Parts: sequence; C-alpha cells; structure tokens
Amino acid sequence: MEKSPQIGDRITDKSASPDDSTVRDWIGPGTFKHWASLQNWIEKIYPGVFAPEWLYGGKKRGWSLRYKKTRAFCTLLPEYRRFSAAVVLGGAERDRFEERRNAWRSQLIKVYDQAKTYPDGKFLTIAISSADDRHDVTELLTMKRPPRSHV
Repeated sequence: MEKSPQIGDRITDKSASPDDSTVRDWIGPGTFKHWASLQNWIEKIYPGVFAPEWLYGGKKRGWSLRYKKTRAFCTLLPEYRRFSAAVVLGGAERDRFEERRNAWRSQLIKVYDQAKTYPDGKFLTIAISSADDRHDVTELLTMKRPPRSHV
C-alpha cells in the first residue's frame, strides 16, 4: 500500500518532468500563484537570460526547476502543499548580505544564519507561502545578479 504524500514531499515520478498542471495539483492552487509569480518575475527582470531546466535528483530529492546561465541563479523546489526556492550565495554575495543584514526580514536572517556554508557557497532554502517570502527571494536574486538597466 502506498502512503499518502506528506507536506514537503517532492514529486518523485521520474517518468516525465512535471508540467504546470502537475505542479499546481502537487503544491496547491494558492501556492501555485506564488510559483507562477516568481517565474514571471524572473522572466520579466531577466528576459531571455535563463532557460529553466527540470532536474531529477533521485527518489529522495525528486524534481526541481533550475535557473542557470553560467552559474546557478536559483532552483524552485515543488513540495507537497508548499514550495521553496534554493539560492546559493558565494563569498561576495554573503558579504553583500551582511552589509544589508539589518534591512532583511528576520525570517530570512534566520534561514541565512542556519544555512550550512560549503566551499562553493551558502545554500539557502526559503519556503515561499506569502508575497513577503517571495519578495525576500526576489531581493536576494537581484542582489546576487543585478538586472540590466533598460536604458
């Protein structure tokens, strides 16, 4: 007997990468609005820069949607009834985060402080369930890669 999905479980059916309808059903329609909004923001602020790519990370990690040019920009993680964005901050980006430390929301500072630092960066996984959470991620991403000005 297969167990029911638990909150936070990933999409692990590797037969095909998930489409929007699969993601919406898995994370829920309210959360999907944040998912679609973040994707639209990336496309609008960085037009033509990224080609999102579905990656299968195995039975434990399941599917994730990665945005990458030469370096990883962010990865969206569809989880049962929620979703998270993974953002890796390198050394210079961590310095910029620290310079603005008092300007970030306390929830993001907590995620940052608890994130493990690896040789290639600090891996932040931010659960997105509100416009404020989404704003934290977009602020991190513009700090990580400033958009080109439209001048």
